[in-house]
Amino acid sequence: MKKTYFILFLLALLSSCGSSRKAAKSSQRKAETISKTQIKTPLSKTAESIIAYAQQFKGTRYKYGGTTKKGMDCSGLIYTTFGEHGIAMPRTTKELSTKGDWVDIKQIHKGDLVFFATKKNSRKINHVGIVTDIKGNEISFIHSSSSRGVMISKLSERYWYFAYVQARRYL
Repeated sequence: MKKTYFILFLLALLSSCGSSRKAAKSSQRKAETISKTQIKTPLSKTAESIIAYAQQFKGTRYKYGGTTKKGMDCSGLIYTTFGEHGIAMPRTTKELSTKGDWVDIKQIHKGDLVFFATKKNSRKINHVGIVTDIKGNEISFIHSSSSRGVMISKLSERYWYFAYVQARRYL
């Protein structure tokens, strides 16, 4: 009898929280999308060169508004790297997220930009990185983290997976 009441209580509790179900379904759909991707990556010489140049900044400390080896923020890494290759880019993450061509996660190539919303309870884009490698369904990107500076992370890492918003192509 106690088991029945407990099960009824749990069912009532779970059915009363519609937002949890929506979030769970959204996360499930996102996981299915990423796991079903068959990513083919034609790599242009420009993209290859951009990635190599960006990787020279690995270990550079984070500095808000920075664009040099002394310190750099995430959009500064994009601005500097693409600028070195003669490609004019917007300076802020917000501007970067509205320019270029939107790319479905299944069609991401090396050199594309990936955008994230990292603030709690917000879907406002505030972080960006450059896709550096794709192995099967594993997407790696270089970015400037406020806690660890310029580094390479994977989209499959829990933090980045849930923060992912979109990808854009400039090349």
